[in-house]
Amino acid sequence: MSAVKKQANTPGRVQATKDYLRGVWSELKKVHWPDRKQLITYTAVVLVTVAIVSVMLWIVDSGLGIVISKILG
Repeated sequence: MSAVKKQANTPGRVQATKDYLRGVWSELKKVHWPDRKQLITYTAVVLVTVAIVSVMLWIVDSGLGIVISKILG
C-alpha cells in the first residue's frame, strides 16, 4: 500500500520541483546585476569594512585580555 502512495506522489513532486525551478529562473531574469565597476566598488567596501571590524575586535579582545590578566594576577 505504501509503495503505491510513493509512486502516486512522485510525479507531483517532480512537477512541483520543475515549477519551482521555473519560478527561480524567472526571478533571476528580473535581477539587476551590477556591472564590473560596481562589483569592484562593492567588493572593496566589504573588504575594508571587514578589516576595520576585525581590527576593532582585536583591540577589544586584547584590552579585555590585559584587564582579565591583571585581575587574575
